[in-house]
Amino acid sequence: MMTLYSMPSSGNSYKVRLLLALQGRAYQCIDVEYDTEALAKAHESGALPFGKAPTLHLSDGRVLGESNAILFWLGEGSNFFPQDAFARAQMLSWMFWEQNQHEGVIAVRAALLHYAHRKPEATPQRLADLLERGNALLQVMEDALKGRNWLVGDAISLADICLYAYTHTAESRGGFDLSPFPALGAWLDRIAALDGYVGLDG
Repeated sequence: MMTLYSMPSSGNSYKVRLLLALQGRAYQCIDVEYDTEALAKAHESGALPFGKAPTLHLSDGRVLGESNAILFWLGEGSNFFPQDAFARAQMLSWMFWEQNQHEGVIAVRAALLHYAHRKPEATPQRLADLLERGNALLQVMEDALKGRNWLVGDAISLADICLYAYTHTAESRGGFDLSPFPALGAWLDRIAALDGYVGLDG
């Protein structure tokens, strides 16, 4: 059985748990939250080769880190993986954008507000800057979702799973107002209604 080292509060870990739940795949989960003995043990044992969660340990001993690489491996050959080569490339472009642009703003603002050890960094100027930049990124998603259900093609893909993780808590944890983004809001609702769906705290 696969073993997932997962940080419960992290969107990067959550996106992997969400895909596994939607696929109905069995796995063992080891929670490694910030400042816990479990995280310290995982570091000491070498279970986290990149030094962070999520990290997926396969039953044959292979280890895979980085959330979107794990999504790609789990998703290949499934309904979340487009058959068309160009659509797959589009999916990857959204996944690269999520880590290069979206996560560094949407997730960081939430982290500054949510984690005690990040509070000193949460200056009014930085929070205001992240809010402005985050709204621009959310608008990119809003524009892409106008008149369509999913980010790539006519079906859900890993791009949607990937970007859902931090977007669905942007309001509750990051202080963003999602009401100006109705297409984005409808997309969030579609994902939450999927069979097998689990929430961040599920």
